[in-house]
Amino acid sequence: MNAIISASELTSDLASDNPPVLLDVRWQLSLAKAAGEPSFDGRAEYAAGHIPGAVYVDLDRELAGPPGAGGRHPLPDVAEFGAAMRRAGVSSAAPVVVYDGGQGWAAARAWWLLRWTGHPDVRVLDGGLPAWEGELSVDTPQPAAGDFRPTPTSAGLLDADGAAALARSGVLLDARAGERYRGDVEPIDRVGGHIPGAVSAPTTDNVAPGGRFLPAQELGARFKALGASDGSQVGVYCGSGVSGAHEVLALAVAGIPAALYVGSWSEWSSDPSRPVAVGPDPQ
Repeated sequence: MNAIISASELTSDLASDNPPVLLDVRWQLSLAKAAGEPSFDGRAEYAAGHIPGAVYVDLDRELAGPPGAGGRHPLPDVAEFGAAMRRAGVSSAAPVVVYDGGQGWAAARAWWLLRWTGHPDVRVLDGGLPAWEGELSVDTPQPAAGDFRPTPTSAGLLDADGAAALARSGVLLDARAGERYRGDVEPIDRVGGHIPGAVSAPTTDNVAPGGRFLPAQELGARFKALGASDGSQVGVYCGSGVSGAHEVLALAVAGIPAALYVGSWSEWSSDPSRPVAVGPDPQ
């Protein structure tokens, strides 16, 4: 199954006998997060207009645990995540489509969490809400409670030690902007730079202008040039496990499975004993 869905495909699926559950995860990282303030919350935008039937999901509160030693967006409590998904109407037998404001990062985080916890049918709306050409609704749906029970596995998930090991034995991609990877700037975390051995692979290079993913063949060629291809052991990290999920999604579109280091640089860099590399080279 493709990990993404076009707006026209979504329109068709919504009219089918088994329409998907729609989740609206509009969110954007705020640099104020470094000062302990919340990130941009898309609830007001959701209230002003959303795809009919979509339920709003709060990334900071429902797709992540409280910030701390595990990073700025650590894994949520699994039981609380499952309860949030059931409140949104998510069931194991019903497909799910997730969208955000177009950047794709927040939607990818929801996609990754649902897939990691065992949901078999989750896709991201390619291009997000801006790609939607249908009507918008201001009505807040009250879906029937779903039955989804998350069953996470160790597959697809990296911790700090696993990320460090993969940087030596496989391919660890850093999805942040190049200047943060190099350590030229660091607007949020304690120190700039990257995990030694990680390869710079900004997730913004996986999309065309407008936010839609490049064709699968182009993505495959890009990742192959970075050392990642089908059969490779591949992992991804970013600042706090959000844009990294978007890169894992791009890899999935290219047919390359990859694991996510959720704690990412916000966890790694918080420990002064962990090594930090700077400059354009992995080492």
